[in-house]
Amino acid sequence: MILRGFWNDIKKYKVILLMLAPAVLFFLLFAYVPMAGIVIAFKHYNNVGGIFGSPWNGLDNFRFFFESGDAWKVTRNTALYNIAFIIVNNVLQILAAILLFEIGGKWFKKITQSIMFLPYFISWVVVGAIAYNLLNYDIGTVNVLLRAVGAEPIDIYNTPSYWPYILVLVSAWKSLGYGTVMYLAAITSIDTEMYEAAEIDGANIFQRIWKVTIPNLMPTVIILVLLAVGNIFRGDFGMFYNLIGSNGLLFSTTDVIDTFVFRLLITANDVGMSAAAGVFQSVLGFATIMLVNYAVRRYDKDRALF
Repeated sequence: MILRGFWNDIKKYKVILLMLAPAVLFFLLFAYVPMAGIVIAFKHYNNVGGIFGSPWNGLDNFRFFFESGDAWKVTRNTALYNIAFIIVNNVLQILAAILLFEIGGKWFKKITQSIMFLPYFISWVVVGAIAYNLLNYDIGTVNVLLRAVGAEPIDIYNTPSYWPYILVLVSAWKSLGYGTVMYLAAITSIDTEMYEAAEIDGANIFQRIWKVTIPNLMPTVIILVLLAVGNIFRGDFGMFYNLIGSNGLLFSTTDVIDTFVFRLLITANDVGMSAAAGVFQSVLGFATIMLVNYAVRRYDKDRALF
């Protein structure tokens, strides 16, 4: 009976299941099948033995990773940067979406949206080149202007303390348009009768935003934040590598788990320790999303992911 019901459901929803099949196949091939490679983290990898033929070494790769002295630094940097990105980016995106929604003028909205969305399509390689030409000590636009007004140039690429602010600013600039579109779509789906009722009750524009727009945006905000929290221990490799590169002077404040693993593979060719760092990163991400989802579920179970 159970099997008969199962096949009946497949026949009934075959069109929907067929539409879902490419996504399922994608995740099976690129997310679940590669998980077998996790065994590298527990092996002394060599090219002769390969993934499954290399000798086991237990937790030695993890021990080397933590004893290297870099584990805490890169974990701290990754988490703090992503927390800053989540807070700053979401606040700016919500503000921009509300401003675009409230400002009149169809053409002004379209032009503004297009200008804001443009950075999202710019490659991080190009962004890195732009940053270099702006911030370079000798020929950078910023220092050229400072010299022109008689001020001292700033050696940004040799001063780690500047880079947390620069990276947060660049991330906000690049993601503003994409996030604004998502929040703007959520705002436009709010029932207009709620705004009309608030206006009849005498609410001004700021009160309507605070009492109608923001509360109705919260489900979208929570879902997007929860999804972002799941990647809180995953740095944007493209951004960090193209902006920082191999500048060791900046690693104290800019090195994240992803760039650390990349350097291990390129410079030390240590596949096992790189895999151990990746497993450590994945476990932290899984634990974080579970804890945050549990907290949201305790607050309001209807707004949790599961």
